[in-house]
Amino acid sequence: MGIMCRVMRGEFIESMHVAYVVAVDDKGEIIKNWGDPYYLTCIRSSLKPFQASASVSTGAVDAAGFTEKELALMCASHNGESIHVETAQGMLDKLGFDISHYECGSHPPYDKESKFELIRQTESPSPLHNNCSGKHAGMLCLAKHLGADTNGYTAPDHPVQQAIIDKVKEFSELEELPFATDGCSAPVPFLPLYNFALMYQKLGSGKYDELNRVFIAMSSHPFYVGGTERFDTDFMSVMGGTAITKIGGEAVRGMAIKKEDGTSVGIAAKMLDGSHRCMPTVALAVLEDLNLIDASQLSQLEKYRNITLKNHRKLAIGSIEVDV
Repeated sequence: MGIMCRVMRGEFIESMHVAYVVAVDDKGEIIKNWGDPYYLTCIRSSLKPFQASASVSTGAVDAAGFTEKELALMCASHNGESIHVETAQGMLDKLGFDISHYECGSHPPYDKESKFELIRQTESPSPLHNNCSGKHAGMLCLAKHLGADTNGYTAPDHPVQQAIIDKVKEFSELEELPFATDGCSAPVPFLPLYNFALMYQKLGSGKYDELNRVFIAMSSHPFYVGGTERFDTDFMSVMGGTAITKIGGEAVRGMAIKKEDGTSVGIAAKMLDGSHRCMPTVALAVLEDLNLIDASQLSQLEKYRNITLKNHRKLAIGSIEVDV
């Protein structure tokens, strides 16, 4: 069965969430699973490291002169803080493009202070504030390198997306897979959790040059991947280069963990109801169960491990509990 998450109010269960999770080793074998390991789910922004890998493998990232931090932003669902916006703008500048080339749309920054600052300045959000602006700069980079028209670069039949789809097929080991449209307008696949986890195992394996560069960029510059008060950023900072994780919409998560013996584990998780509030606690509980995180690391991530719910007067009124 899946992992049960209980949202407690006082001593009573008020709500419940269920997570399906699967962990895969370097032989492609399932180490452990909770729920259906072949549950089909859209992997949303957990795809970003693999979308970025297409730009790396073709030489587009190097041709554009993108830095490691900029590569990390290509994998990000960032907060829209100033460092994220400025980095995305710098990527466009290197390409000789501007925000009119973006096809990701605009939304307010996830970071509250950044959103309030826009309001104070009576400014509207731009595509640079979109959490996917780094990913789309990477796609524009790939379009330019391929000599393709940037117009319509998010279309499934565009050379940019075809190059990405080839990478998804390679790393998922699936020839046929359904695609839908993500929030930023790019194609995004539905995958069985097993194949989702398999992709992340390869991301941490060190055996694929393009994925290794992505892993190093994300783990070395975690703030560019998320931002202030984001689990992805805090987790990768604590893990010190041995692990990465990437959240996706509707509560999916991929994790790549390097073990001391040189092998790696890939983990894929999906909250069945799409709720994010239990996901960090589930992720840490799974890693603890698999002995992939130590006590010191868990202690530094305590605020995600044991969540206390508070009301508007900051009074503790409940908690989130997870059974693994």
